[in-house]
Amino acid sequence: MTDWTAEIDAAATRIAGHAQITPVMESAALGLPCAVALKLEQLQHTGSFKARGAFNTLVASDVPAAGVVAASGGNHGAAVGYAARSLGYPARIYVPELAGPAKIALIERTGADLTVVPGEYADALDMARRWEDEQGAMQIHAYDAPATVAGQGTVMREWEAQGLQADTVLIAVGGGGLIAGALAWLQGRRKVVAVEPATCNTLSAALTAGAPVDVPVSGVAANALGARRIGAICFGLAQTHGVTSVEVTDAAIVDAQKRLWQAHRLLVEPAGATALAALTSGAYTPEPGEKVAVLVCGGNIAPDPLG
Repeated sequence: MTDWTAEIDAAATRIAGHAQITPVMESAALGLPCAVALKLEQLQHTGSFKARGAFNTLVASDVPAAGVVAASGGNHGAAVGYAARSLGYPARIYVPELAGPAKIALIERTGADLTVVPGEYADALDMARRWEDEQGAMQIHAYDAPATVAGQGTVMREWEAQGLQADTVLIAVGGGGLIAGALAWLQGRRKVVAVEPATCNTLSAALTAGAPVDVPVSGVAANALGARRIGAICFGLAQTHGVTSVEVTDAAIVDAQKRLWQAHRLLVEPAGATALAALTSGAYTPEPGEKVAVLVCGGNIAPDPLG
């Protein structure tokens, strides 16, 4: 059995000086009946929490001469490209067309060798695995690998060190790396609520079926939360800790984006607003006196407002 506390502590040591310590704030200006704690992980390198898992994997590994390869909806690819360049390794990234021009341009700016693949994230993953087999590159999985999960778990470790007072933390789910890291660190100390777009609901589908299953992928957050199947690590931790998932509509996600911008000039992508959308839409209603926190996970909106 994995000692997740030790793994996440080690990850925090590895990524110190590589990943940003992102700020936290409390907001009473989002049109909700109670104040909400926010962790602003969209201010991480390359605009999402993904840099944590990428740096942890690279620093902990003996990287082969062929470098690293990754499949991504966009944010993971940018993080791997950035981390690889920072540490002096070649990187090859595969993304689906639905990643969109803004995230594709972000990956290109890291200097990674980029291939855009027709279809969805799962199609990009097939290509990345083929490159791994043929060239001997090291695969950095976007969400379903222990080193990735441990790296993402440093978000919650860091937030608690910053004085988090919440009873409940809401976290958006795609493939499940971020919420898996949070569950692995918290070990049941706080309630964790998964929030998914109704149009790509990998975790709720898996919990209903009793095992990970493929789901159709679409919607405004698909280029970040558009995994076809929940990761096995996330699914196991969600079952262990009794996590439930709530689903939100595209309209609710866009409304949450607007609220963050109008109240605080926080410009986030749809995935970054998905967890908040559970509160603003009423998909999750806190109990009286329940202290709630929202993890804002990404800021790479499309189109890029400044080109």
